[in-house]
Amino acid sequence: MSYLKKSITTSMLIALCVVLPMAFHSIPRAGSILMPMHIPVLLAGLICGPLFGLVAGVSGPLLSHLFTGMPPSGVFPIMMIELGTYGLVAGFMTQIVHTRRISADLYISLITAMIIGRLVAGLAQAIYFFDGTYAIGIWMTSYFVTSLPGLVIQLLFVPSVVIALERERVIPLRYPVNASA
Repeated sequence: MSYLKKSITTSMLIALCVVLPMAFHSIPRAGSILMPMHIPVLLAGLICGPLFGLVAGVSGPLLSHLFTGMPPSGVFPIMMIELGTYGLVAGFMTQIVHTRRISADLYISLITAMIIGRLVAGLAQAIYFFDGTYAIGIWMTSYFVTSLPGLVIQLLFVPSVVIALERERVIPLRYPVNASA
C-alpha cells in the first residue's frame, strides 16, 4: 500500500476515533465498557503499519477530546499513551509475525498489542497517580473486567474487518496466491 493510501486510510480511521465514540456516549459508561475508539486505532496499526498506528493512537483521543470533550481531561493523556501503544505494537507485530495464515497473524498481533497497551497504560496511570491513589486492583478491574465486552468486540470485529478488506482487494493481500501453483 502506498504512503498516500496509508495516510488517507489513517486519516479516515482517526475521524472514526472522533465519530464512533459519539454514537456510544449516549449509553452510560459505554466508552469504558465497549471501547469504540480502540477499534479504528487497532485497524490503523494492522492495515497501515506501526507509524500510522501510532499517529492514529495519539491523534484520535486528542482530536476527540478537542472536538467533543471526550475522553475527559483526566483520562485522555493516558488514552493517548495506551492507544498510541496499541497502534504501534499492532503495526510492528504485523511486520514480524508471518505464520502463513492471515487469521493467526492478526490474532497474534492484536492480542499482543492489547496486552502491551494495557500494561503500558497501567504503568502510565501508576506514574500519573503517583500519590498512591492508584492500585493494581483498579487497573485489573478497569482494563480487564469492566472492558471485557469491548475486548470481545475487538477480538471478533477487528480481524474480520481486515480479512474482509483483503478479500475485497481494498487492501493488499498479505499472502498473495501464487498463480503458478
